[in-house]
Amino acid sequence: MIKVYPVRREKRSVIPAVTHVDGSGRLQTVRKEDNPLYWQLIKEFENLTGVPVVLNTSFNENEPIVCTPSQALDCFLRTKMDVLVLGNYFIRRKDS
Repeated sequence: MIKVYPVRREKRSVIPAVTHVDGSGRLQTVRKEDNPLYWQLIKEFENLTGVPVVLNTSFNENEPIVCTPSQALDCFLRTKMDVLVLGNYFIRRKDS
C-alpha cells in the first residue's frame, strides 16, 4: 500500500471510505493464488454490493496494531465492533 493513485471521479462517491480528500487512494491488490480466502471475501462483497473493494485499515484502538488472534479478540470485546472474522471463524455480537 505504498502507491497512491487518483480515484476516478465517478467512483469517488461509490468508495468514499477509501478516497482521500484530494481524490487519491492507496491501491492494494489481492490475487486469488496468493490469498484465496481474502480474495473470496472481496468477491462475496462484490456480489452483495456491486463494489469489488474493501477497506483495509489498521486494526487497533489506542494501542499498537493487532498482530495475534488473542489481541484481535481482546480488541473486539472492548469495542463496539459488530463482527470479527479470524480465518474461517465468524464472531458476531449477540445483539447484532
